[in-house]
Formats: sequence, structure tokens, C-alpha cells
Amino acid sequence: MDFFPKRIVCLTEETVETLYLLGEQDRIVGVSGFAVRPRQVRKEKPIVSTFTDADIDKIIDLKPDLVIGFSDIQAGIAKELIAAGITVWINNYRSVEGIFNMIGQLGSLVGAPGKAKSLVDHFRRDIERIYETAQKKRKKPKIYFEEWYDPLISGICWVSELIELAGGIDIYREKQNASLARDRIIANKYEVIERNPDIIIASWCGKKFKKEKLVARENWDRIKAVKDNFVFEIKSPVILQPGPAAVTEGIKEIADIINAWHSFTLKKG
Repeated sequence: MDFFPKRIVCLTEETVETLYLLGEQDRIVGVSGFAVRPRQVRKEKPIVSTFTDADIDKIIDLKPDLVIGFSDIQAGIAKELIAAGITVWINNYRSVEGIFNMIGQLGSLVGAPGKAKSLVDHFRRDIERIYETAQKKRKKPKIYFEEWYDPLISGICWVSELIELAGGIDIYREKQNASLARDRIIANKYEVIERNPDIIIASWCGKKFKKEKLVARENWDRIKAVKDNFVFEIKSPVILQPGPAAVTEGIKEIADIINAWHSFTLKKG
């Protein structure tokens, strides 16, 4: 007898991608509107939520035996669903290790613990290779990661960790363990100028990044990253979802940017 959930609604994108990677996508009956990985998901699965809002009636009509969400931000949605008699699992991790735990736990929930372990082991090996290559570099660039622009918000824990695993120095590492975005607000925008990052990476949490607006900020032309045109965007679905994308494509994009910076500094002398 199969005791595992057969009808799963995913309120965030990372669990959708994980279930597809585990070959368990047939269990998914509803997804977040932000789910874009893999590409076919938007054609195959009905959209039932954004990140902060959900169509509760639509979810109930889908008769899920499990709804999966992420963080305290979705606590209100979870409360409504629980009140309606639906089983809800809310992840609340913020680290790279938390991402691996989620994959392992989700694999166990759907009866695929072996596949989940293999997936995590594969991700760990790839990250270790990136880390070992980065450690051979004599110099590490200072990196400012911007998750939001008004107010300025620095990167969440897993982003900060990936920056350092890829060979960079997160200039706001002291905010790394702040679980809430409000605790990562940079109250003084001139502080970024003072910290003078070599590289700026932005991912404006689902909003299109406008490089021209960032570099035009008052006195930001004094920052090394702006002077050297080392200002980049990594798309939100790649780096700001706490799942497979961040620990595969996300860290690789960061590593590529850092490697480009090393090449630039060598030529510059």
C-alpha cells in the first residue's frame, strides 16, 4: 500500500523543481505562479498562488493530501488551509544545508529517499569542485548582493553562503543569519560606498533589474564595481529560491562572475 501523498500543492517553486527532479511530478496538482522550473510546469500544472496570496477555494477543490509552503511569510495561507482540514508542511530553512535537508525530507515524504540522497550527493560534489577551484585563487573579491532596492536589502543566508563557497567575500556577511528581510535592510545606502565592493550582484526578488538605476545612485560611481562595470544580475528563480536552482545554476553563475573578475584584474595589472 502507498502511504505517501498522491495530490500535492506546492506554494513555492523550489519544491516543484525538486519533485520533478525526483521523477515524482505526477503527484503535483497545483503550483505557485512563480514556478518556472522546469519550463513545462506552467503548461502542466494549474496555478493556485503567488507567494503571499493563494486561492484557498481553488486549492480545496483540488483535494490535496499535502500542501507545501515556505517561511513565516506564508503562515496566513497555512493557517487558512489547516482550518479547512488540509495537511500543510511549511519549510523555514535559510541555509545551503537547509536546502539539502528539504530535498531529503521531501524525498522521504514521497517515498523516494534514495533518489533524494543521490541528488543531494551530486549537488554537494559539484559545489565542492567549485569551492576547491576558488581556494586556489590568491585574492577574493568583495561582493555586494542586493535582494531589493527600496529599501536596500542584502542577500539571504544561502546566497551569502554561496558567494563565499564560490570564492567571494560577502560584504554584509554579518546579516547572513537574519531570517527576516527587514533585518537585512541597509539603512544607510552610503555604507555600501564605504564598503566598496569589487562586484555587485543584484536579484530584485521577482522584479526586473535596472542596472542604470543602480549605477546612477548618488556617489555610487565611486564604488569599484561600478567603475569597472562589474555589476550583474542573477535572475530570481535561479538564486532566490531555496532549492536546486540556487545550489546548481546559482552558484555557477556567481563563480563565473568571480572568474571573470579574476581575469579582468590580471589584465588590469
